[in-house]
Amino acid sequence: MTVEVLVNATAREVRVAVVDQGSLQDIAVEQAARYGITGNIYRGRVARVLPGMQAAFVDVGLGRTAFLHADDLAPRGAGERPAIRDLVREGDALLVQALKEPVGTKGARLTARLAIPSRYLVLLPGDPAIGVSGRIADEGERERLRSVVAAGRTGEAEGYIVRTAAEGVDEAALRADQAFLARLWADIRGRAAVAAVPSLVHADLPLEVRALRDLPGVESARVIVDSPAVAARLHEFADRFLPGLVGRIEVADDPRPLFDRHGIEGEIARLLERQVPLRSGGYLVLDQTEAMTTVDVNTGGYVGHRDQDDTILRTNLEAATALARQLRLRNLGGMVIVDFIDMATEDHRRQVLAALATALAGDPGRPQLAEGMPLGLVALTRKRTRDSLAQVLCRPCPTCGGGGRIKTPVAVSHEIFRAVRRLGREAGSRECVVLAHREVIDCLQQGEAAGLAEVNALLPRPVRLQPEPQCAPDQFDVVLV
Repeated sequence: MTVEVLVNATAREVRVAVVDQGSLQDIAVEQAARYGITGNIYRGRVARVLPGMQAAFVDVGLGRTAFLHADDLAPRGAGERPAIRDLVREGDALLVQALKEPVGTKGARLTARLAIPSRYLVLLPGDPAIGVSGRIADEGERERLRSVVAAGRTGEAEGYIVRTAAEGVDEAALRADQAFLARLWADIRGRAAVAAVPSLVHADLPLEVRALRDLPGVESARVIVDSPAVAARLHEFADRFLPGLVGRIEVADDPRPLFDRHGIEGEIARLLERQVPLRSGGYLVLDQTEAMTTVDVNTGGYVGHRDQDDTILRTNLEAATALARQLRLRNLGGMVIVDFIDMATEDHRRQVLAALATALAGDPGRPQLAEGMPLGLVALTRKRTRDSLAQVLCRPCPTCGGGGRIKTPVAVSHEIFRAVRRLGREAGSRECVVLAHREVIDCLQQGEAAGLAEVNALLPRPVRLQPEPQCAPDQFDVVLV
């Protein structure tokens, strides 16, 4: 079965799903209200220099200053890193590129080492080095690509990274890519020279075009789009860079919604849930915070067929494969800490780590497993550039404030008792009315009826309980009428 790239596009949102053998392999969402900025190039102004952090905050017009470390400011291959004060001063104008999206309370991460991608190459202005993607394993092919690209560059301070998609590509296509990047870089420099500070100089391609540009093996894929306008844009891009794909781009002719027809809507809903079921009956619990993502593995209802050690091993092996898929689909980045079920033997632990490493091998986020974590935990890092799926589609709960916890009806009932006692001193002949969520009212009338009787004894008239649909489960109001 051919890999399918499904593009669901409306005026305010674009969603791209990659399906292989009927299984969702990747999902990305871009909304007009919050377009991603990774890859964008800005002309910014240094707002503040922090020598103690070897960093600077730069205003690029995003409302919140962005972070620029000295490591991302000094020229590539500069040797020993100069002090940040020797590199920039407050008020300096800089040409910078967004490395990472703003996350939580943190601003965007910037670099002054620009990298401009095309289909097969990434141009590195000011850097003479030529690198080849580590995913191209054949040494002869690596050397061929390096030689072709080196012969085609037009300036000494013009470096490239050869992307995975370039494997097997002929010299003419690579030359065309170099010519395109040369024109694009000249255009960026021209606009930067006259751009206001701060301002956006160059924006990366929209999501649907990036998907074709960056997806390995996309030439053999079938691209289905539910918007004729977006399909025309993709045809234009493919005609220029991926001529073999032009005949594979089609407009959906089924009246049913594209993502419904392929089961993607249900997949997205499951990717926003905290718990991930495993086929065996076990499950994962994923919690994403600003600092890291934690994953807990549980056997659940799985009891195995042999013994406890075998049950634990099988659950952990299944969890390792499922986890790698979840990290990619949810686009979880940064530090990930995994608490596998404790294993009795070192051999079992090695099997699980090997299974996890194998499952992570094809991830474009380039996960790296850490060695020697204490307490049996497993740690890995995954490249974080854009927001996770949950950060794009969800917001913190207005009731719990994103903490994932709200007070129980019993706890709220006791708070109500304290509030009634405080008001009781000034009640006089007036009636005390409690407005609360229906669940809390039920708790006051049943499980906490004795406490309610106790406060009623302190008042001239019994407390009146009134369900309030507008109250969250842990909100209430006590008034005298």
